[in-house]
Amino acid sequence: MRLTRFTDVALRVLMRLTVTKDGEDPPTTREVAASMQVPYTHAAKVVARLQHLGLIDARRGRGGGLTLTAAGHSASVGALVRELEGPGEVVECEGSTPCPLRSACRLRAALRQAEEAFYASLDPLTVGDLASSPTGPLLIAISSGRPAPG
Repeated sequence: MRLTRFTDVALRVLMRLTVTKDGEDPPTTREVAASMQVPYTHAAKVVARLQHLGLIDARRGRGGGLTLTAAGHSASVGALVRELEGPGEVVECEGSTPCPLRSACRLRAALRQAEEAFYASLDPLTVGDLASSPTGPLLIAISSGRPAPG
């Protein structure tokens, strides 16, 4: 299974926001995009979706920036990936040229089961867990422009 670029960027944005310290100026979308090395326009779309899901707060203007909500910090990675990836089959059996095996195929069920096992392995992880050591210190270094710890 392969995650979309959108989901990848969303997870990286959430991880970056996890390491923002209390009292620190919250980063802007542009700053997060630069530190995560993703195009600003793509990051802006991700931020809008994460805000819609209630995982981050985004404020414009002076004193604005992005902050992780309590729901964002404790969000299940599995549930989040399911939401961002949306419904769909691992393989396309019914498309414009339907698969001739679809009426008696065991592959689709096996792939569906494997997909659910993938999500189930992510379910116990939270966004906060993703930013624990050694990732947290690296995120902090990347965000501050300092050399990454070695």
